[in-house]
Order: sequence, then C-alpha cells, then structure tokens
Amino acid sequence: METIVGIAIGLMAGIVAVLAVLHALGKGALTRARSESEQIKQNALVEAQNKAREIELASRQEQLRRKEQFDREIESARNELKAHEARLTKREDTLDRKLDTLSVKEKHLDELDNRLSQRDKALSVKEEQLSQVLHQQRDQLLQLTNLSPEAAKELLLKRIEEECKQEASALIQRSVDLAQDEAKEKSRQIILQAIQRYAAEQTADHTVSTITIPSDDMKGRVIGREGRNIRAFEKTTGVDVIIDDTPGVVVVSCFDPVRREIARLSLERLVQDGRIHPARIEEVVAATAKEMDEELLRVGREAAQEANLQLPKPVIPMLGRLAYRTSYGQNVLRHSLEVAFLCQMIADELGLDGSLARRCGLLHDIGKAMDHEQEGGHPQLGKEFLRRCNEPEAVLNAAEAHHGDVPATTVYTPIVMAADAISASRPGARRESLERYIQRLQDLEGLALGFEGVRQAYAIQAGREIRVIVDARLVDDHVSAKICRDIAHKIETEMNYPGEIKVTLIREVRAVDYAR
Repeated sequence: METIVGIAIGLMAGIVAVLAVLHALGKGALTRARSESEQIKQNALVEAQNKAREIELASRQEQLRRKEQFDREIESARNELKAHEARLTKREDTLDRKLDTLSVKEKHLDELDNRLSQRDKALSVKEEQLSQVLHQQRDQLLQLTNLSPEAAKELLLKRIEEECKQEASALIQRSVDLAQDEAKEKSRQIILQAIQRYAAEQTADHTVSTITIPSDDMKGRVIGREGRNIRAFEKTTGVDVIIDDTPGVVVVSCFDPVRREIARLSLERLVQDGRIHPARIEEVVAATAKEMDEELLRVGREAAQEANLQLPKPVIPMLGRLAYRTSYGQNVLRHSLEVAFLCQMIADELGLDGSLARRCGLLHDIGKAMDHEQEGGHPQLGKEFLRRCNEPEAVLNAAEAHHGDVPATTVYTPIVMAADAISASRPGARRESLERYIQRLQDLEGLALGFEGVRQAYAIQAGREIRVIVDARLVDDHVSAKICRDIAHKIETEMNYPGEIKVTLIREVRAVDYAR
C-alpha cells in the first residue's frame, strides 16, 4: 500500500514536474510567439509603410504625368484657338475689305444708275424734240417744195426705182468682176508656167530636183519618140523636165514643191520599171499622187500630234504640204513647230493660254501651203483658209498680222511675231545666196563709211558685227560715241537684217619714234 502510495506520490511528483516543465516550455513558447508576432507585426507595418510610400510615389508620378499631358493638351488647344482666332481675324479683315469694296462698287453703281436715269430722261426729251423737229422740217419741206404728200410719195418711189436700178447695175458689175477673176486665174496659170520655165540661179536650189539616170539610152526613152513621153510627163505632172548634156542626171523644175516631189518619185519609178509611155506615165503619176496625199496626211497628223493639238480635218494635209516647203532653206513645217513651242513658252511666262498660243504659232504660216495655187500673199490666204475652218480670232489675226501687214488685235499676235523672228534668226536656221550675202556686207560697210570722220569699216562675224575705225585727228571721244549711236540707228532704219548687229567704233592715236 505504501508502495502504491509512493508510486502514486512519485507519479504525482513526476506529473507536477512534467506540468512545471510544460508550463515553463509553454511560457517560453508563448513569449517567443509573442515576440515573433510583434516582429511580424513590425515587419508588416514597415512593409505597409513602404508599400504606402510606393503607392503614394506612383500616384504622384501618375499625377505629374497626367498633369503634363493635360498641360500639353491645354497648350495645343490654346495654340489651335490662337490659330483659329488668327484665321478668323484675317477672314474678318478680308470680309471688311470686301465689304468696303462692295460699298464702293454699290455707291459707284448707284451713281451709274443715277447717270443712266438722267441720260434716259435726257434721251426721252431729245427724242421728243427730234420728233418735233422732224415734223417741223417735214412741214417746212412740203411748204418749200409746194408738194402734197401724194406728190412726195411719188417722188420717193422714183428715187427707190433709181436705187433699184443702181443695185441692178452693181449686180451686173459683180458678174463682170467674177468673169474677170476667172480670167485672172487663167492668166495666173499662164504666168506660173512662165515662171517655172525661167530657171534663175537664185531659185535653182529651191525649185529643182535631180534624178539619177543609169545611162544615156534611158534619157532617150524618157524623151520618147519625137518627145511624146516627156511632153506627156510634163502635162500630167505640171513640171518642167530639163535634159541636157550632163551625164546620168535629169532635172525636174517646178515652183510647187509637192508637184515637184510627185514628179521626182514618178520619174524614178518609171526609170526603175523601164516601161515609159504616155499611158504608163499617167498610171504611175496617179498612183504617186495618191501616195503623196496619204503621205501628206501622215506628216500632218504627226505634226499635230507633236504639237499636241486637235486640228480640223482640212488643216491636216496643209500641214503635211508645209514639210515640202522651204523658206531661205528652212523647212516651213519645222519652223512652224519651233514657233509653236516658243509661243507656248512665252505665253506661259506671261500667264496666258499656252495651248492657244501654241495653236497660233503652228498655224501662222499655213498660207504657205497654198500660195503656189492661189493668188495672194500667204498671210491673207492663211487667214481666209483658217476662217473657213472656224478657227478662233486669235489664230486668224496671228496668221494675217505676223508680218505687220495689218494691226494686231490680240495679245497672241506679238508673241507669234517674236517667236517667228527667233526661229528665223537662230544660227543655221536659214541661208541666203552668196550674191545677197556679199551685197548685204557691202551695204553695211558702205553705210558706215558714209559718216564724216570714218576712215575704215569692216563687216565681220558673217555680218553680225561691224568694226568702224575713225580718224583720231578729226573725231574726239564724245563725237565717237555719237557716231557709233548714229550708225546703229541708221542700220535699224535703212537695212533688213536677221538678228542683231554689233557696232564697234575704234579711235586710236599712235605715236612712233626711233632712238638712234
């Protein structure tokens, strides 16, 4: 029993000890737990504070960013408002100026309206006065002539009858003039044939074409028995065939370049074919003429396409004919195209219609395509032809007035005149005969030598410059300048020359001595 009690006491003591140990351990764990919780609490508080600071910093940065963006938007809106305000101010100023202009115009219109009203009233008064004066004059005329109204009517009818007789006479005169025109046309053809047979040296280079003949036997076949082949060829083509002793060459002469080209091509084909007789000649010439018409259309279309213009159908073949026409050795079609493009450039610089100016330049010499077939100068012929094609007034006046024969009525005519002079006077554009060239140089030198004090004069640079040497003992420096100016003025007024002539006057004093 004691043992059990001892054991129980021991157990109780062990339990107490264990409880004490457990209490001590629990108290230590509680202390540690409290310490850890306090530490966790402090760490959480620090972390929360840091997180709060980060959130506050991020919010401040976001606030600053939004503020800057807002400031930029406000500044952009302010600038737009300022620009809009400036535009509105400018528009307001413009409207004010327009309002002032409209006010002035309205005032001017009111004044014009008042003037017109006054003029209408004055005209009404004058019409009444005129009616009264006419009535009075009629009464006075009846009193002076002692005629009744019936007698006056009879006298008036007699007068009308006389006027009708005059109109009948004028009609008869027009018929006579028409017959005379037909007679002139016949005479023109006769004169043209005569001019073609007159082979002057100055026109030989421009009015003849040469055809190579393989042998003298072929020349005989071209002439034919008793000259029938050559007569048939000349009659069919309207040209003159010149066969001389020059070996291997036959010359075709005609003032009309298209007829001359048809004759040249026809004769070349006949020579190549070898069959030469009147029927064959007519056949070949007809075929060549048809091909030439097609060629003229082709060349005309190419020229119109190059100039970028829409032209009436009758104008196209006339442009093609210009390709076979020369003026001082310059091809007229190329010259017309040059003038067209020069006119467009000048018109564009002046703010005018470049297309219309190009049209005026291209068609200004169209009359040269028909001046061999019709009587009259090419300006008038070109104008009448273009009028029939319903061309604008600017084109008609440019064709008629580009040589100064009639006054210019549009601003495009002076442009065409300037472009025409530029194209004609450029180096290498045109040529003249040796005799005319030498004569022009001699006239230039003679004109300068006609001034008092001029000792020598030399035309140089192909007549583009003249050097004048004066006597230094008779002419001083001031007089030299006057002589130079007078020579230039006299050249302008008395001579025809292309381009510009430079006048250089030289006054030189030389002293020579020898030392011995």
